[in-house]
Amino acid sequence: MPSSRKRPVLLLILVLAAAWLLTGLYHVFKPLPEGVGEAWPTRPAEDVAVLIDDTWVNQTAADNQDEPRRHFDQSIFDEFFRLIGQAEKLVVVDMFLFNDMAGATTDTLRPLSEQLTDALTERKKERPNLRAVLITDRFNTLYGGVRAPHLARLEDAGVEVVFTDLPRLRDSNPSWSALWRLCCQWAGNSSEGGWLPNPTGDGEVTLRTYLSLINFKANHRKTLVVDEGDTWTGLVTSANAHDASSAHSNIAVRFSGPAALDLLQSERAAVAFSSDNDTGGWPLARAEAGSEDDGATVAVLSEAAIRDALLATINEADSGEHLDVGVFYLSHRPLIEALAAARERGVTVRLLLDPNKDAFGRKKNGMPNRQVAWELHRAGVDIRWCATHGEQCHTKMLLRYADDASSRPAVLIAGSANFTRRNLDNLNLETNVQLTAAADHPAMTTARDAFQRRWSNPDGKLFSEPYDAYEDDSRLRYALYRFMEFTGWSTF
Repeated sequence: MPSSRKRPVLLLILVLAAAWLLTGLYHVFKPLPEGVGEAWPTRPAEDVAVLIDDTWVNQTAADNQDEPRRHFDQSIFDEFFRLIGQAEKLVVVDMFLFNDMAGATTDTLRPLSEQLTDALTERKKERPNLRAVLITDRFNTLYGGVRAPHLARLEDAGVEVVFTDLPRLRDSNPSWSALWRLCCQWAGNSSEGGWLPNPTGDGEVTLRTYLSLINFKANHRKTLVVDEGDTWTGLVTSANAHDASSAHSNIAVRFSGPAALDLLQSERAAVAFSSDNDTGGWPLARAEAGSEDDGATVAVLSEAAIRDALLATINEADSGEHLDVGVFYLSHRPLIEALAAARERGVTVRLLLDPNKDAFGRKKNGMPNRQVAWELHRAGVDIRWCATHGEQCHTKMLLRYADDASSRPAVLIAGSANFTRRNLDNLNLETNVQLTAAADHPAMTTARDAFQRRWSNPDGKLFSEPYDAYEDDSRLRYALYRFMEFTGWSTF
């Protein structure tokens, strides 16, 4: 039996272990804030459009150049700024990365954070009665570890800045987050007195910054809602207002009418659990579910509702139909199994994946996409890799369609969510939209053409490379991916 001296120590260890375990369990299964993980009604797809940001290199070196040159064709933030510039009543932006932190990258960057700051402050100056709200993630201050001058500038101009209350969300990395909640959350953070290297740029940060960072949770949404004339317009995208992300390929869906007010309602929920800001004057959608004359519909999805829509779309795909998937991260086990099953029953499945090798000037190890690709390649799925040159293939989309445009409507699901446990299981905040329309609808044609362009490298433009360019059949790394996905000890 333990000596009397050891008993208090053992009791203390047991109490601490129980506190750690119970804290972890509670924050994995606790009730979600109201409005998280919802699917809003199917609405008419009014004035709907798909916007694409493409990045490629010429397949041969240009004159007087040793290396192929990178090119861009971008439209998403141009539309973002146009919409803000005409707003009269209300602008609500929800943006995950909104900063000029460049990491180790040396590329020439578009100053998206400054441009978005300018767009909001200038419109607020032009229309003093305009209400402008920015909802964002505390990562943009490194959880209080650095100053964010552009956010201060917005507040000085009268823009309401709401930091998402991340601890209200469930924990994606519970083995660490439970300990952090017990030992470190109460300590807060400071932009003064740092002594560790800033992981995103110059300067130094506190230890508390790193302890917060490894909770691996985020408000990962990228949305905009504005009044436009007599209606309301929403935009949901995979693109961040982040300078170092400005070269990424991305997708966005813009739409007007009642669905835009559903999007506004989803953002009202984020404001409600994160701040005391009054949203009582924000309009609500009251239109009945229906469709436009062309039959096109759109539905706003958040968090786990995105997962459910993805699984339903894949599982309902019939032999002879197509599933085109382009995504930055793919690791969610039910989705992987559903894609393999679809291929088995005769669906044409094509995956266009980021090779997970570039992260703002730093090299990555290929997880999880190379491990998932190995699994699905063995299941017969066609796979290509985005030909990235420092940037990321940041699109998140799934498109189901048939070759015969007279068949049932095509379905596009696109937005902020990667296809991972963290993004789809009510852990991060995410927003996607599901667009349903005829396969020859202009929005569907844009999405389909973008995927085909990236898949087939037309006109001497290199968008993608074959599967064997980044094939990785290491069983050890595959096992590591499965461990990381299951435990949450990962950035995907």
